Amino acid sequence: MRPTGEHMDLILTKTMAGLVPADQPTADYLQKVKLGAVIRGEFKKVRNPAFHRKGFALLSMAYDWWEPGEINSKYGTPERNFDRFRKDLTILAGFFHVEIRVDGTTRIEADSLSFGSMDDETFERVFNELINVVLKTIVPHMKKEELDAAVQRVLDFG
Repeated sequence: MRPTGEHMDLILTKTMAGLVPADQPTADYLQKVKLGAVIRGEFKKVRNPAFHRKGFALLSMAYDWWEPGEINSKYGTPERNFDRFRKDLTILAGFFHVEIRVDGTTRIEADSLSFGSMDDETFERVFNELINVVLKTIVPHMKKEELDAAVQRVLDFG
């Protein structure tokens, strides 16, 4: 969900009670909307939310397992950051674009993994490449089947 002026992309799920937030950013936004306020939306069906959750369960587990080691820079000791970690794995998986900075240098930025940014087929390719990156860089001792089973246990537990 990214704000663009007054525009917000909300992710909603249809339930017996009506439309409810499908993710935390949507819930946070709707919490701020006053009762009785009218909001307008343009709706489209998004990709499989269960598969999206599986992708983020994989990223969350990989982040928990990740040991960056001791790092110091001229700016001090950096903090672990899930969003940066997710973006870095997405870049390593080959899903990125290049941006030009103000000083004329380039910067590699991760493609968005949000619901609206890609279809199921593309996200499946991203997910499979993320698995390969996690197996290569985070848990090289683990087999793909073991990683799949671990992700499924997290989904079944949650």
